[in-house]
Amino acid sequence: MADWKDGILLKITNVLAYFFFLGSNIYTVTAPSSIYYNGKETYLTPAPWAFLIWSLIHALLLGTVIYQFFPSGKATIVDAVSWRFPLLAVLNAIYINLWASQHYTWAFVFALFVSSAVTHIYYIVKKHHSPQSYADELFIHLPFSLYHGWTTVLVVLTAFQAFGVNAHHHHAGVWTKVFVFLALFFLEGTAATYAFSTPEGDLPASIAIAWSLWAIFAHQTSSGFVHWSALAFAILALVWVLKGTIGLFRRGGRVALSDEERAPLVG
Repeated sequence: MADWKDGILLKITNVLAYFFFLGSNIYTVTAPSSIYYNGKETYLTPAPWAFLIWSLIHALLLGTVIYQFFPSGKATIVDAVSWRFPLLAVLNAIYINLWASQHYTWAFVFALFVSSAVTHIYYIVKKHHSPQSYADELFIHLPFSLYHGWTTVLVVLTAFQAFGVNAHHHHAGVWTKVFVFLALFFLEGTAATYAFSTPEGDLPASIAIAWSLWAIFAHQTSSGFVHWSALAFAILALVWVLKGTIGLFRRGGRVALSDEERAPLVG
């Protein structure tokens, strides 16, 4: 049995990175009224409850930093992911603080960095470390699948805040509606890609995007075009999730999230 002290420097760094850097998200989850309602409102802004997905991701990542002290967890988290996890935590903290302080152009730049970092970890985990136990699925594959799908959403949302019009000051013009429609179409298509691009699919990432589309539909009531377009794409994303789930159970397989051939969607 491997000594829990193997790779202890990185293990401690991962723990510190989790609490000191990923902890930057805590106030955005616990105090949504002071953050989400005071930021720039766009025609793609979701309902504040969309961001509660951070709570699930961080709860799972807490399990990740604990699981690294076990031999099966160390093989992936310490030996394979290595220093990419603390790098992700630092980039994520910078993004969150830029976004919360309404520096949206720079926030968009760091959203791309976060997406790239998550994508790198995601493909290391999916391509080279298929889950061998439920603990692998729960504390390694599930959090990074959710994270990968969620950062795809964040890149799109932050792009609209950086470059789109303020919904409180401008009506939705033709070009705004076109770009919103294309963004919704992209997110729905990405959810379908996650669900069906491999036999196993990646339902957690697809669910993260579907959840966001429903939140956009719920919040966007000032423009009928945006509101009903978001509903249509949210329904489609939900259909893909349900079909993927049914197909998974028909195959009798567990939620195996290995992915050897897909190219990154973002990052």
